[in-house]
Amino acid sequence: MRILIVEDDQETARFVAKGLRQEGFSVDHAEEGEAGLALVLTESYDVAVVDIMLPKRDGLSLIDEMRRNGNHTPVLVLSARNSVDDRVRGLQAGGDDYLTKPFAFSELAARIQALIRRSSLADEPAMLSVADLRMDLVRRKVFRDDREIELQPKEFALLEYLLRNAGRVVSKTMIMEHVWDYNFDPQTTVVETRVCRLRDKVDRPFTQNLIHTIRGVGYVLEAKE
Repeated sequence: MRILIVEDDQETARFVAKGLRQEGFSVDHAEEGEAGLALVLTESYDVAVVDIMLPKRDGLSLIDEMRRNGNHTPVLVLSARNSVDDRVRGLQAGGDDYLTKPFAFSELAARIQALIRRSSLADEPAMLSVADLRMDLVRRKVFRDDREIELQPKEFALLEYLLRNAGRVVSKTMIMEHVWDYNFDPQTTVVETRVCRLRDKVDRPFTQNLIHTIRGVGYVLEAKE
């Protein structure tokens, strides 16, 4: 899952980004409205977290322009303003939820999850599966052969990416960009390490392996004959 944060306050942005990454999300950050608009119109995000008071283009204008361009990314509006009129303007501009500052990270994370669930129910299946492996996107649970598999947030995000690309070979670079949200470093072994740990939980206790290495290319999740 990929989140865009459009926030000019560096402390708030670092606080939110760190928490979301610990929850397993991939996070991009823009410090002003024009940059945020450019990102949301050219990249794919599951949720955009947008502050109202931004340099170059305010948050309400950003959201309005998103909707004018047919972009339906769910938006959580952040604002220090707490009046009813301010909340109404945020929602009328095209925001899907509104959270006032200061806020607890747990509430922000819960609201983001609610937006993702709402969007998933409308646009995507609630379940991803290959063979006897099932991922419940709403409850964020994974099962194989009806046995629940406990995954860490990054393991869940990695498996979700493989499931969404089932039958398709994905490179280490693609995994780094979508799961870890930073550019690939050929010296790092983080992908191999995480895939190994994921295999220990998803494949090794069962008779059929689903995660396969394509040497020199990457990985593919599929049920091979």
